Amino acid sequence: MSNINEIAPDLSGQGLRIGIVTGRFNGEVGDGLLTACLAELATRGVAADDVLVCKVPGALEMPLTLQTLAQSGRYDALVALGAVIRGDTYHFEVVSNEMASGITRVQLDTGMPIANGVLTTNTDEQAAVRMQVKGRECAQCAIEMANLLRKIRA
Repeated sequence: MSNINEIAPDLSGQGLRIGIVTGRFNGEVGDGLLTACLAELATRGVAADDVLVCKVPGALEMPLTLQTLAQSGRYDALVALGAVIRGDTYHFEVVSNEMASGITRVQLDTGMPIANGVLTTNTDEQAAVRMQVKGRECAQCAIEMANLLRKIRA
């Protein structure tokens, strides 16, 4: 068997520029996600000056903002943070599905990695339990994907 080339995961954030879009709706959860994400980015070496946070009304406004950031050419990766919490109507499904579809489409259309940290939960309590871990995971995902795509494109 011949030697197989493999790109190892790289979680060093030094020199990376990260854009973050977070929804104000369900703001307590969004703020918790953002705090955890920013702390992890700093731990991984992303400079505070290399991070931009954009706050939007809610999940449906995220794809357009992410697309604009991606098209600017100023960022290596993006992060979407927020929460869509189930209510009594079909609106939960519409918002969740359209938000996720929009984020995926922006990622594929622009070639920009986007860590999707928009929680879709049944209750406020579920969102609160997940926000710290998900915020950290999104920071790690954005860094890893930015580094991976840089290496592939080099």
